[in-house]
Amino acid sequence: MNKMVMITYNEAIDSDVMEVLERCAMKNYTKILGAFGKGNTSGTHLGNDIWPGRNNILYIACGEEDAKQILCCIKELRKKYGAEGVKAFVMSLEEMT
Repeated sequence: MNKMVMITYNEAIDSDVMEVLERCAMKNYTKILGAFGKGNTSGTHLGNDIWPGRNNILYIACGEEDAKQILCCIKELRKKYGAEGVKAFVMSLEEMT
């Protein structure tokens, strides 16, 4: 079954996230730069003076085994960055054309 992995992370760690995932199972992706948001552990990022910082989002369509490998890589990044904010979500992908 195909999966969609969505990874959200602090833009400050973009190069580390990309490096780890390119060594991992990530072959193709869509990246959205400068997203705003609020998380329990990562805090608020609205890109302004009061709530500085922004997030990036990666969408990765892949098979189930690649999704598992990507999750393992994200778990390792979370150990390193913790509150800096990197999270992964896996969703079933019903159709891909």
